[in-house]
Amino acid sequence: MDIKTIGIIGAGRMGSGIAQVMATSGFEVILTDVKDEFIERGIDNIKKGLAKAIEKGKITPEEKEKAITKIRTTTRLEDMAEADFIVEAVSEIEELKFDIFKRLDEICRKEVILSTNTSSIPISKIASVTNRQDKVIGMHFMNPAPVMELVEVIRGINTSDETFVIVKNLTEKIGKIPVESKDSPGFIVNRVLMPMINEAVFALMEGVASAEDIDKAMTLGANLPMGPLAMSDLIGLDIVLSIMESIYKETKNPKHIPCPLLKRYVDEGYLGKKTGRGFYKYEF
Repeated sequence: MDIKTIGIIGAGRMGSGIAQVMATSGFEVILTDVKDEFIERGIDNIKKGLAKAIEKGKITPEEKEKAITKIRTTTRLEDMAEADFIVEAVSEIEELKFDIFKRLDEICRKEVILSTNTSSIPISKIASVTNRQDKVIGMHFMNPAPVMELVEVIRGINTSDETFVIVKNLTEKIGKIPVESKDSPGFIVNRVLMPMINEAVFALMEGVASAEDIDKAMTLGANLPMGPLAMSDLIGLDIVLSIMESIYKETKNPKHIPCPLLKRYVDEGYLGKKTGRGFYKYEF
């Protein structure tokens, strides 16, 4: 399959990061979101990401400018008719993703693969709203997408072998490392990572130790690069909560019930680094 133009739905942290990866890999990118202000913020994130890549010697200033010219933006989902491949990267809201995939199924050419960056919603459930279930697949990038090497490639029940091979090859072409996962709640990374974060929040709520000491114990004792509570702040507490709720919804296993303290923080608007307050405080 000849993929030249990649459509990315959602210009948030993940969508803009994926757009940066695709553009620096030589693909034409169509980046869309519902508001111009969201797109502007996404482009600003891409420019900052490319500037960091220059500082680290990964790209040249000329390559940065070339990557930026490869990204065009739109607020019209209908413009995805020009795309050869789709990556959906909107919020973890089932109804929102279902609506987008229904519309994409009508907009995009029949041979176009529709991939989703969902971190926990079953691929088969998303595919079921389309008439191309064989061409719907999970392509779960890690955050931040330009830095992290891993991409989980998740087959739905009806995802074809051809679709899987195309996505696996695309993942390798953009310099990432694919791992195959079954369409199981949380897939691989979040199935293991989110319960660990959730348990760390329980430990904090129960007064086992301070946030600082919980993170220090896990970085020094388990050789993690970052403590689970600091990692939660980086990911976004709302996202952690959403993933835990999704895993619990699918498994009905009590061990996956989100910690009440996590819910309380999200209700208070303490979402982590992006709001300046999570389990730690941050200055912008």
